[in-house]
Amino acid sequence: MRLSPQQIEIILATSHEVMGADASVWLYGSRLDDQRQGGDIDLLVEVAPAHGLLCRARLKTRLEQRLQLPVDVLLARRGMAGGAFVAIARAQAQPLWAASAPS
Repeated sequence: MRLSPQQIEIILATSHEVMGADASVWLYGSRLDDQRQGGDIDLLVEVAPAHGLLCRARLKTRLEQRLQLPVDVLLARRGMAGGAFVAIARAQAQPLWAASAPS
């Protein structure tokens, strides 16, 4: 996984700030491959159904400002299957944990 512990902390703190403490954050895409370089940060954020596109846009903007990197945010509704793209992302995604939490 090509994220530093500091980047993970920023992602988790910002996600919980915008989406609530119960948001689950997963990394998918090119940043999972240690052999690659660059690329945006692809996040799958699982949230309660109350969160919508405005919250997604707010999260994306704050993350890009704080990380100084491009970020894509895909929202998944907790308890709902989601579409094909969510299914593909879930199939390869790895959860992000705080550096002090067990993985």
